[in-house]
Amino acid sequence: MPRVCGAAAEVSATTVRAAASGNQGGVGEKAIACVRIFTGIIFFLFAEYKIAGSEFTPVGFEHWVRGWVDQGQVLGFYRPVLVNIALGHPVLCARMVAWGELGIAVSLILGLLVRPAAIGGVILMINFILSTWFAPGHGAPVWQYFGANQDHIPLLFLFVIFYATRAGELWGLDGRLRRTKARAG
Repeated sequence: MPRVCGAAAEVSATTVRAAASGNQGGVGEKAIACVRIFTGIIFFLFAEYKIAGSEFTPVGFEHWVRGWVDQGQVLGFYRPVLVNIALGHPVLCARMVAWGELGIAVSLILGLLVRPAAIGGVILMINFILSTWFAPGHGAPVWQYFGANQDHIPLLFLFVIFYATRAGELWGLDGRLRRTKARAG
């Protein structure tokens, strides 16, 4: 090691060795991995009650969607999607939501196929945002529309972050599979 900034050179070499081994990440990477896992646990809880219980399929799902439509919360162009597809096939759509949430949950917890799961999460959150955009009423101040979607917009951003940072690489099977493939190739 050169003695110019000796301590910095040693830290840099340690950091490079840790990164090369794939066993450690920086504080930011660890924070994203923790958030990924806990988001997966939350989605598991969402999916579990929908799959194991009888409150969501078909009655709960149809109740929520019909409420959004009847109360005029849906963004205009998206209303036919909810009326013709979601309310036209409530059991199928309820099961798709429930099993989709379970798929996202398992993916995030295990760190496996996180990028495709993040795309699924983005699509799900966009659907919720479009379905509830006018919850504050038409003509409300713009900030109220964002405020009414505080359940969905932060999750949308998390899924974008999970996708952009390849969040399954640290403490996930995506990273293990990538390293195994790199050694074999």
